[in-house]
Amino acid sequence: MIGPRPLVVKLGGSTLEAMPAPWWDDLAAHAGDHPLVLVHGWSKPLKRLRPEYAEPSAILRDRYGNQSRWTTPEVIADIRTVSTTLAEQVAGLLTARGVATTHVFGSDGLVRAGEGERWWWRGKQLVELSNLVGPITAVAPGTLTDLRPGHCHVLTPLALNPAGQEVNTDADRAAAAVAGALSAPALVLVTDVAHLLIDGRPVSRITAGDAAAFRDRGATGGMRKKLRAAGEALDRGVGKVVIGSASVSELLAERTGTVITGTEREERASWRHPEFS
Repeated sequence: MIGPRPLVVKLGGSTLEAMPAPWWDDLAAHAGDHPLVLVHGWSKPLKRLRPEYAEPSAILRDRYGNQSRWTTPEVIADIRTVSTTLAEQVAGLLTARGVATTHVFGSDGLVRAGEGERWWWRGKQLVELSNLVGPITAVAPGTLTDLRPGHCHVLTPLALNPAGQEVNTDADRAAAAVAGALSAPALVLVTDVAHLLIDGRPVSRITAGDAAAFRDRGATGGMRKKLRAAGEALDRGVGKVVIGSASVSELLAERTGTVITGTEREERASWRHPEFS
């Protein structure tokens, strides 16, 4: 790829509205130097739109223990509604700082998803349910046609499944897939917690193998998905993944947050890109 390599940042739906002005100043500075893809979540705005989305029954658990929002065509329509509003908010914040934006739905040719799980727990029984979700199988980076410094693609992580249906995907894992497809040196997962905690202690640096081991034995909820996304990003060639609640500059400089890299041998041997190391 000619020119500066893209930076991919995922901003959780519960944190987007809470980020202070200096955080956006810092992000805009990065966007001035590198093409930027900002993947957003929508959980909090969606719950605010319709209170029933906050009820426990709105979340399903599959036979493997993975959680997912029960997604119907009506939910997809509401996701598109709140995402359009979020993208407009981001555009206002970045345009005021000299960064142009384009709102992209992943389902418009960028992100493809596979067949979703059909069996879900309802109470103590596994039942077959129609749920418009699916795992990401491919990313077509060529659809992001304006990858240049001074421009940000704001990405809503919906996808198309093999039947041509628009489906819900996990935003962290979508960010990982996009970062890999764009050969991004780093993926930044901005959340509302400062570090990964293991046994109550903050972790500043961890290998992908150790992160996966903790994910399978002790991580829960959103952090479990973030650790899975981190492993997938590294498997796709991303240099490092940083999780935290600080500015992008602080996270990339590894002054705060949790940095996840390859194995210790891979970490020693890997080329660390000077732009984001």
